[in-house]
Parts: sequence; C-alpha cells; structure tokens
Amino acid sequence: MTYSPTVRRRRLSLALLQFRRDAGLRAEEAARRLGWQASKITRIERNEWRRPNLSDVLDLLDAYEVTDESTRQAIITLTREARKRGWWEETQYRDILGAALIGLEWEASEIRTFETVLVPGLFQTRDYAAAVFRAGRVMDEQEVQRQVEARLTRQQLLDRDDPPAFWVIIDEAALRKHVGGPEVMRGQLRHLRALAERPNIGLQVLPDTAGAHMSMNGPFTILDYRDDRDLSIVYVEVGRPGDLFLEAPEDVGHYRRKYEYLQGSALSVEESAAYLDKLMNLLG
Repeated sequence: MTYSPTVRRRRLSLALLQFRRDAGLRAEEAARRLGWQASKITRIERNEWRRPNLSDVLDLLDAYEVTDESTRQAIITLTREARKRGWWEETQYRDILGAALIGLEWEASEIRTFETVLVPGLFQTRDYAAAVFRAGRVMDEQEVQRQVEARLTRQQLLDRDDPPAFWVIIDEAALRKHVGGPEVMRGQLRHLRALAERPNIGLQVLPDTAGAHMSMNGPFTILDYRDDRDLSIVYVEVGRPGDLFLEAPEDVGHYRRKYEYLQGSALSVEESAAYLDKLMNLLG
C-alpha cells in the first residue's frame, strides 16, 4: 500500500515523545541538553512540523540515549519517509486539498463518517460538487471548477487497488435536498447506490423518524489504521480554519460511541438501498 508522509510524521512525533518519557526527561530538560528552546521540542512532539529535520532527530535520539542500532535505523528510515511529499502535494490542487485530512485518509485502513446536510465529499459526483460550490456565491466559475477537480482528485482513494473499508451514515435530510436540481440529484443518488454495492463500502441512511440524536451538531469522521503505532483519530468538520483533529483516547472513544448509536438508529444497509431507489423513482 502507498504510504502517507502525513501519517509517518505523526508516528515519528509520537515515537520521539515516548523516547523522551522513557528517558525520564521533561521537555525543558531535554531542550537544555541540546541548547534548544523547549517550544521546539513541544512542536515536534505535537507534530507541528512539515518536513522533519534528520539532524534534529538524531540529536534527540542522542539526548534520550537511544543507542540500539536497529531502533536508530528504524527512526532514520521513518524520518526520511516523513520528509517526502505526498502525491497530492505534487498536483495543481495542493492549495485546495489540505494535506492534513487527505494525508490521514490515504493510509487509513477503515474510515467511518457521518454527514448531516451534504453527501460526503468522497462520494460526491462532479455535478453535485459543482452545485455545492456555486451555492456559496463567492467563487467565479473558474474557481468552482478548480474546487470540483480537486475533490475528484481526492476521490482517487476509493479507486485504489487497496481502498480502505468505508462506512458512511448520511442523514435523510441531505438526500432529500435537491442540490443542483432533480437531474443532478438523480445522478448523485445513482452514484451512491453504485458505491454501496462495492464490497468495502457500507452505506446507511439516518431517517427523520429517528428524531433527535446526539450528533445533530455536525459531521465527523473516524480514521483507523492497520499499524498499532498509528493511533486512531477523529476529524470534526467545523469550518476552516477551525477543523479539529482529535486523537486523545477519551475523545476517540466518545465519537466511537456516537457512531455506534447512529448505526443503531439508522436504516439497515438493505433498507437504505431501498430508500435510495425510492428517492430516484420519485425524481422520475
């Protein structure tokens, strides 16, 4: 599977944090050993870096007295992988795609998402996406098309040879909105129906009859990874630049419980497929 430098940077940050803790050092003490500001170590451990500096990493390993050669070589390899650019950073849409989310998606083994008023971006058709961007009334047509192409580029994740397992729950309200008009919506529903037939994708509809629920405040996504060194993370879409990435175990656990509740309240996979068919028939 193609790896993500975003995930590698996150793994490296966590490894360096653990090495410091194993050495029994506070960030301030480690910084004094290296002649650094403590804030530099804090930024590294919080994964607030773009391209890790190999010299800095080696200095940290020395400060933490990590002498095992196999461990050091593994960290050196990890650093070099973390320094590479993701494929999305080589495209003309790198200013739109957002390295954080797409990088975390790219190496996930399982993605679970809940959407309230829109079809998830990874599942949108070209026409539906264009209608969404036009609705903002702040972009000219050229920028709308750039945004659409960026979104379709991100959807390469679904068509890889080894796509992640994907589970999506969509609120019924999102499916009943005539985004772009009946013809566009019919095409979008048809696309969702086809995606739901893929063996790695499960789709459920949360009906209006479910009433009030604990996730009415907005969409979120849970990302899990095959490698135990890569902790699960929750992405909460609250509007840039305020989108949240939560990785504390208690936060991830909270959103897992929310998702389990939503799954129990939603229509089954079979019922959801029938519901999509019904909506398409209503549109003619």
